Amino acid sequence: MSARSFEKIRERALAARDKPPAFGRDIDLSGFSMKAPQLSPLTDVSKLPSEDRRRMYSVGVRSEPGGRSGTFIQIDDSVVYSQSTESGVEVMGVEKALEKYDWLQDYWWSAVAVDSDKYTAAAELEFGGGYFIRAKRGHRIGAPLQSCLYLSTDSLAQRVHNIIIVEEDAELHVITGCAKGAHAARGLHIGVSEFYVKEGGRLSFTMIHNWGKDMAVRPRSGTVLDRDAVLVSNYICLQPAGSLQMYPAAQLNGENAVARFYSLLMATPGSELDVGARVRLNGPGSRAEIVSRAVTTGGTIYARGDLVGAAPGVKGHLECNGLILSDAGRIHAIPELEGRLRDVDLSHEAAVGKVSQEEIEYLMARGLSQEEAAATIVRGFLDVRIEGLPEELSEYIRRVVKESERHISM
Repeated sequence: MSARSFEKIRERALAARDKPPAFGRDIDLSGFSMKAPQLSPLTDVSKLPSEDRRRMYSVGVRSEPGGRSGTFIQIDDSVVYSQSTESGVEVMGVEKALEKYDWLQDYWWSAVAVDSDKYTAAAELEFGGGYFIRAKRGHRIGAPLQSCLYLSTDSLAQRVHNIIIVEEDAELHVITGCAKGAHAARGLHIGVSEFYVKEGGRLSFTMIHNWGKDMAVRPRSGTVLDRDAVLVSNYICLQPAGSLQMYPAAQLNGENAVARFYSLLMATPGSELDVGARVRLNGPGSRAEIVSRAVTTGGTIYARGDLVGAAPGVKGHLECNGLILSDAGRIHAIPELEGRLRDVDLSHEAAVGKVSQEEIEYLMARGLSQEEAAATIVRGFLDVRIEGLPEELSEYIRRVVKESERHISM
């Protein structure tokens, strides 16, 4: 990419710096700082303060060695740790990667438009780091790679731009944990993520959020899949959150490409979660699935889904199920299907309701309290079987669901 191209990107960002999102709550960026103290790199994750390690562990980030193919940790604007333990995978700060690889410039803002809204524009104009992860051609990495985007400075707007590239016939599992420190009472997280899965490649990406009731979160992500490529994207937000709005997009450009999006959501009182996924099935025979499980104990959830069938022989399915545990809670299921050819197969189903009193009474008759019975039902409701995940990640997701039960009351 030439210097002139970078200038055009910046011009587009400048033009969009006040552009509100297409939907969802708007956030006044002037209420947040764009600068944080620079932190020194760590030689060992265990040198982090114990409270920070505990909070990172709550979103799947280990400090002990073993069981990971690599680790990336960014606190505020500083990359404090980055290391790979597998020869087939590379991880580093994206700024360092742009300096190292000229070809990486061709991916910069290719899957996400820099002028989508004020948040993408801020990520470019007030660039604040992010990660670069690459699985090399033919390498199938079994152990998950972990990354953590951590906000520790109060009232900071954290702006990151991440890129993941899975090369031909490679396989990679990434678990990204996002959380805040004890001294960050409020803040804003803007996370731009661009994923590129090459022919025959496979990426499973599991994102777990544990931000807090006074956090605003605005992820913006896009994925491009080539022939026979597979994306499995899991999003989990079962802890209190203030305002969250994300709508990841995937372009299935290659023949027989596959994308699966799964969301597990819990909205506690005061939370507003606006989460969805949009998939464009551009390659013949490509397939997509968007599944969400939403529970409200008093907050508001918008569960969106958008499928466009633009090639012959494509199949897509949307599924949204919601449970309302409080009369103060709201769930909006918003499915969209667009077929552009005769030879497409797109479907959706949605259901929103309450926990069955008969089920509660059945479990109470077997010795459970009302709260225990409700928690058991919700746990089963959130138990979405996700194909292709390592057992460790599947077990971790089950643990996160279990821990969320303390927010359930009847």
